[in-house]
Amino acid sequence: MSTENQLLVVLCTVPDAETAERLANGLVEERLAACVNAISGVKSFYRWEGNLETEAEVQLVIKTRRARFDALADWIHENHPYDVPEIIALPADQASESYLAWVVAET
Repeated sequence: MSTENQLLVVLCTVPDAETAERLANGLVEERLAACVNAISGVKSFYRWEGNLETEAEVQLVIKTRRARFDALADWIHENHPYDVPEIIALPADQASESYLAWVVAET
């Protein structure tokens, strides 16, 4: 597998289901992601501007390939409502060949 076609799983939290749907659709429409899962019911605890915050969020699990990561991150920054959106890419060390081929074809 070439480095550019390495499967990445990108995590990104959003404030609500409407935002999750808008970003997920946009990422897939732009061919920046092959698939996005939106997982409701996430509760996030974090420090922001010196305060401890607790918020209900939706977790996006985005499947893409390394070659598309920079464009995906730029698109999220441009379209996300947060000042500092979570954009964390995790390399998938193992994936079925057929799934990886599908991700490459869709992105």
